[in-house]
Amino acid sequence: MVVVVEQNSSEKLIEGIIKVLNDFGFDVHRSTGMNQTVLGAIGVQPDFDLRQLEVLPGVAHVYRITEPYKLASRSFHPEPSRYQIGGTVIGGDAIVVMAGPCSVESEKQIFAIAECVAKSGATFLRGGAYKPRSSPYAFQGLGVEGLRLLRRAADAFGLKTVTEVMDSSQIESALEFADIIQVGARNMQNYTFLRELGKIQTPVMLKRGLAATFEEWLMSAEYILSGGNKHVMLCERGIRTFEPSTRNTMDIGAIPMIHSRSHLPIIADPSHGIGIRTKVMPMARAAVAAGADGIIVEVHNDPDHAKSDGAQSLFPEQFTEMMGQLSAIASVIGRTIA
Repeated sequence: MVVVVEQNSSEKLIEGIIKVLNDFGFDVHRSTGMNQTVLGAIGVQPDFDLRQLEVLPGVAHVYRITEPYKLASRSFHPEPSRYQIGGTVIGGDAIVVMAGPCSVESEKQIFAIAECVAKSGATFLRGGAYKPRSSPYAFQGLGVEGLRLLRRAADAFGLKTVTEVMDSSQIESALEFADIIQVGARNMQNYTFLRELGKIQTPVMLKRGLAATFEEWLMSAEYILSGGNKHVMLCERGIRTFEPSTRNTMDIGAIPMIHSRSHLPIIADPSHGIGIRTKVMPMARAAVAAGADGIIVEVHNDPDHAKSDGAQSLFPEQFTEMMGQLSAIASVIGRTIA
């Protein structure tokens, strides 16, 4: 249920409404805009009479949220969410670009790539220290040492970091080095893990599951939001379909659809979305045109010898070319590249 407070209401009046909601057994989540406060009342009370709230001083409107995802819904938060991370805004007019290797492999490798993507205009350095691999014999990442190298390389070139965490035991170490924690597609419905991420305040980027519907994806985001972490962004990274010629099927339509249903920023991952190096740039262009708030791509200085995902990683010169293309498209739709 959503309680819209009258514009310019005093803090004392708002606190009084929150107390009433708490007394009725609701958990209250507050969203404040320029001149208006919206209260999300979460609780399973299907027969609750809304008139008990409509008569309260300071209450402008009360209505039920029909979507099962309450906090992720635009009904609760009509305006797009914007998160400021180290001076960079995600969810604003500027499109954020995150780039780097699939895996942090060595100090020389991550520093070379960080220098390249920074010069070309990226603001985040991506890189995996913990790698969920289909084969137990494949490279699994450098762990904490990989996180240290990622942070050092990012700091050396004025970048922020995004890296994947695979389970609750890795959260604490990642918090020391990461500006954004990524949840991979395989973990999208690991609800115990998502609850733990709700207890932190570091932003979380939640990737769409391999065959997840929009509602399932947003319900997973709801687990993190309901735990208290309000800095959640979504990532479209392709879904599994019957088409075998690409790694996944990039769902460009997910970008405007999610924007219509949720206030959460959405990032597009064309590298995983299609899995073919020569097709990454066209999909990145399409994602920007469709309204993505950010792009995350894999870049490697020697992709033919990468320890993971070399076939979908851009060469540095391809990344530079892509950034120019994205800038041109962004200007047409009234946006910029951060």
